[in-house]
Amino acid sequence: MKQTRVEKQTLVGLGILLFFGLSALLAPLLAPYSPKELFAPMLAPSAKHPLGTNDIGNDILCELLYGASFSLAISSIATISATALGLALGLIAGYWEKTGALLMRLVDIFLAMPRFPLIVLMAAFLKPGPLTLAAFFILFGWPQTARLVRSQILSERSREYVAAARLIGASDWHILWRHLLPSVIPLALVRFVLEFQHVLLSESSLSFLGLADPTVKSWGNMLHHAFSYPTLFISNVWVRWILPPGACIALVTTALSLLSTSLEVWANPRLRSPQHCCSSTPQKQPEKQKHKTWAFARHS
Repeated sequence: MKQTRVEKQTLVGLGILLFFGLSALLAPLLAPYSPKELFAPMLAPSAKHPLGTNDIGNDILCELLYGASFSLAISSIATISATALGLALGLIAGYWEKTGALLMRLVDIFLAMPRFPLIVLMAAFLKPGPLTLAAFFILFGWPQTARLVRSQILSERSREYVAAARLIGASDWHILWRHLLPSVIPLALVRFVLEFQHVLLSESSLSFLGLADPTVKSWGNMLHHAFSYPTLFISNVWVRWILPPGACIALVTTALSLLSTSLEVWANPRLRSPQHCCSSTPQKQPEKQKHKTWAFARHS
């Protein structure tokens, strides 16, 4: 029953992400107009403009589709880079102790600093742009992955298959690439999904605060410009201007949460074992195992 629920969560999460991913990729084909094309401002929803236009005359549906392209693209690039960097440094830190000790002190420094407030402070003084945003998220996104991967490597490097690989003359880099890297891939995937969620929310928050490039169409920028409209909440404008980008952000983050839970169950076999379900009744010991235990106790 538990496995069926996890599978349903996975399908729902993947379905939502696939929908938004295809919408972002096909935005130039799905959008009826260019996001910079101007019409009469504040037009009501119609067949020509399903969500109407904003205060300067941009079609809101086009902004929503092109905003998905930017928000998901910057989140993907920053998350892939940060996860890859953390994975590589975690492998090195876990395999070589002296190098790992130095890297972990650097990780401790990054983890001790408040992440999002520091990004906000840096964004306020640096030139806004996609590259600046990606650099912020990569800079502060790798330490968590590096620490988790290092912990896993510290336990894996003492196992028998690693010792056997050394005995037959395998080099350190061969052991890292062929034997230890596959053992931490599930852990890195879980961290990737969680980091993607954090980057998406952080990018939307920075854009909403006006600290991102104002010329770029994104979901956060849509919310920033919408909240600047003076009569937003005394009319029904918010329904077609605030609700769509807010719902998109909420749906994507919910899908990522569902997917991270499913990946965690897949990465940790103990979570899939029915023996670890909460139960007040003790497990019945097999008959053969009881005889072994009794014999050992008698001879000891």
